[in-house]
Amino acid sequence: MKSKNTLIPARLKPGDKVGIAAPASPFDMENYNLGVHVLESMGLCVSVLDDIFDKNTYLAGPDVNRAKLLNKLFADSSIKAIICARGGYGSIRILPLLDYNIIRNNPKIFVGFSDVSAILSAIYTKCGLVTFHGPMVTTMADASQKTKESMMAAFLSGSKLNITIKNGIALRHGSASGIVSGGNLATLCHLAGTPFQPSFKDHILFLEDRGEAAYKIDRMLTQMKMAGCFDGIAGLVLGFFEDCGKIKEVFSVVDNIFKDDDIPILAGLEAGHGRNNITIPFGITATLDSDRNLLSFHEVATS
Repeated sequence: MKSKNTLIPARLKPGDKVGIAAPASPFDMENYNLGVHVLESMGLCVSVLDDIFDKNTYLAGPDVNRAKLLNKLFADSSIKAIICARGGYGSIRILPLLDYNIIRNNPKIFVGFSDVSAILSAIYTKCGLVTFHGPMVTTMADASQKTKESMMAAFLSGSKLNITIKNGIALRHGSASGIVSGGNLATLCHLAGTPFQPSFKDHILFLEDRGEAAYKIDRMLTQMKMAGCFDGIAGLVLGFFEDCGKIKEVFSVVDNIFKDDDIPILAGLEAGHGRNNITIPFGITATLDSDRNLLSFHEVATS
C-alpha cells in the first residue's frame, strides 16, 4: 500500500552525522547540552551551526534564517538526519520559505513533534518524504529509556515497527489500514485554510496535545472536520493529552466528532507530551487494530 511517490530516508548507522535545526522557539541551553550528550552517547555525531542559537523574541531567529538553516541541512550530503532542538511556536511561519525541491532531492530522516508537526505534515504532503514524530534535542535531556530505544529502533533497525499500546483504550472497536500521519492537534488545526492544509483520506490519523481544555479540543476538531480534513479517514489513534482536563471528557469529544465514521479509534499511545515519547514514522502504511491494542507497520521506515 506504499505510494509510488513515497520517499524512504536512508537508515542511520553508528557514527553518522546528525544536524540540529531550530525551526520554532529558542531553547534552554542546559537541556540542549544534555540532549546533545544523550545523542552522542547513542553513537551519533552531532553537527551544530551557530545560527540555531539566535533569538528573536519568542522565535529562534528571523523566519528567513530558520528556514535557510533547515534548507541547508537538507542540502548537506554529510548530514544523515535532522533533529529539531525544540518546538514551542514558529514552524508554521517558515513553511512557505522551505525549498521543497531541495528536500525532495535530498531525502533524509527528519524528526520532531509538537509545533514541528507543521513541518512534518508539509514535508510529507509536498515531497512524499517519510518523516518522524519523535523526541527533540531538549526533550532528550531527560528522556526515558523507552523513548531512546524507540527512536533508535525507528532510525537504525531494518525491521518493521510494531507498536503495542499496552494500556490502550478502544473508543471504537475494529481494525483498518492506511498511511499514518498527524501530530499535534492545535498545530494541524492552524494549517486548515492554508496551502498546507492536510487531508487524511485513507489515513490512520495520530493526534496528541497539551494544555487544551475539552471545549478547545472540540473547537479544533470541529473546525478541521468542517474544513474536510477528516473526510474518508481510515482510523484514529490518540497519544497523550497532558493537562487537558479529565481524559474521559476528551474521549467523549472525540467520540462525538467521529460519531458518523465507521473507524477504529484507539487511545493510549505513549507519544507526544508525556514521559515516554514513542517515535512514529509518518508516510508509510500500518494497520490499526483497536481490539489488539496494536499499530503494526507494513514496511520499514528507513532503507
